Amino acid sequence: MARVTVEDCVDKVENRFELVLLASHRARLISQGAAITIDRDNDKNPVVALREIADETLSPGDLKEDLIHSLQKHVEVDEPEAVAVPLAQVTSGDSEGGEVAEADADDNVSFDSMSEEELLAGIEGLVAPEKSDDY
Repeated sequence: MARVTVEDCVDKVENRFELVLLASHRARLISQGAAITIDRDNDKNPVVALREIADETLSPGDLKEDLIHSLQKHVEVDEPEAVAVPLAQVTSGDSEGGEVAEADADDNVSFDSMSEEELLAGIEGLVAPEKSDDY
């Protein structure tokens, strides 16, 4: 049954390797509980996936996009850039923190830097917490 189904799909997806990738991805989706678009007829998931592609109930382009999306580890989302907000500083004469002044644009902010070796040495120096019977 599957050989005839593959022959039916070749005109929908010309590249047999791509056809196998798309059908296997769809078969995994079906096994995870996705709804099928044709009658099962006691066929296994890979055959159902091939028959869906052959009957054009699913678009090969949509399957390809879904496959690519499922393999991506980092998906970039176009978000608007954050607007720079001026920093607020407490004036030196106010110990209560009631009076706030804007930071000058000329203020330089410095961060501590650490080399990779220093970071690894610090991580190696960490000790795992003791296990207790309370948990």
